[in-house]
Amino acid sequence: MRRLRQGVLVLLVALAALLAIACVLYPPAYVYRVLAWRDADADDYLRFPMRRIEAAPAAVPLPRRPEPERVAAAWRQAGGELPMEDDLARLGTQAFLVLRQGTVIHESYANGASRESWVTSFSVAKSILSTLMGIAVQERKIASLDDAVTRYLPELRQRDARFERITLRHLLDMASGIHYAEFPFLHGDDAKTYYYPDLRRLALTESRIEGAPAQHFHYNNFHPMLLGMVLERATGMPVSRYLETRLWQPAGMVGPASWSLDSEASGFEKMESGFNARAEDFARVGWLMLQGGRMGDRQVVPAAWADESTRPHAVSAGYYAGTPWTGADARRFYTAMWWGQARADGERDFAARGNHGQLVFVSPRNGIVIVRHGWRYGIPPQEWFERARRMADALGG
Repeated sequence: MRRLRQGVLVLLVALAALLAIACVLYPPAYVYRVLAWRDADADDYLRFPMRRIEAAPAAVPLPRRPEPERVAAAWRQAGGELPMEDDLARLGTQAFLVLRQGTVIHESYANGASRESWVTSFSVAKSILSTLMGIAVQERKIASLDDAVTRYLPELRQRDARFERITLRHLLDMASGIHYAEFPFLHGDDAKTYYYPDLRRLALTESRIEGAPAQHFHYNNFHPMLLGMVLERATGMPVSRYLETRLWQPAGMVGPASWSLDSEASGFEKMESGFNARAEDFARVGWLMLQGGRMGDRQVVPAAWADESTRPHAVSAGYYAGTPWTGADARRFYTAMWWGQARADGERDFAARGNHGQLVFVSPRNGIVIVRHGWRYGIPPQEWFERARRMADALGG
């Protein structure tokens, strides 16, 4: 027993020493978040500080015309194993919406969520950032997506002249040549870009180049962070305010939203993952893009960008070949922070996707938008896109 107590004491001393060293190497707030909060989860929007985004006054909800039998049949055709509501709850789903030609034909909530609940986006936020970049170009806040990132962030050039070769388009397409390592632990870029309390400083001082741009696809959270800083400087306002005034209110979103911040002191939006809103408003984002950036009689997102940012293009086609997303399927693509799959007739389906199976799926051919938010994937990550695609085909026409 004495030896056991001594062993425990030695272990505790060693852990305390490691913790002390970690707090010397990294901000204590970062160390705490990694150790206490661990893996990202759907309640993280309650942990981080946030900036609120107000909806337009007197916003009108989407029209609703439930088609329960038709949607249930489409779910079965898409691979559902149980009655739809049971299946969705079992798979960790919080919200599941289906729009057909702009009308909600299915809406369900589970695992503690409701119509008024905020659900988090994780990397769906990247696709929303992409739409803001297109708006900023139209407004001439940003001259061109082919501008070097150093035009807006000259600090990068001072640290490494090779940053001049990286354009905003390279960042959007995840093909910059910037190093990114998911692990190990505290030193991994996944943890840093998610939990670091000063993401501006992290992006400006720790992003480093390992190769030439436009050579390889590498999903990398430094990209949205750098783009967020570009947007912030180009527009002269926080990204959340730009979103509110250029996208959220003009598109008539029905509820308020929020964007999680790295910390109160820094006040920079977590560009890689931190946008939170009602599921219905995520569906509106999908419907907006399906309509070429138009909502009602208002062009909210430039039509050319709504099309260009959600289609495969020849320059980036080689970036993602052979990645886990594409596998051997040459029809799959990633463009400007949207995921997609081309169809044989030249049309395509596309989606904003996030950790734990967050999905805003758009099928222009079928006039269908499918939104799924959840606590966990429940099924293999790619399967949510595939199920949505099969459901859209069953519901289209």
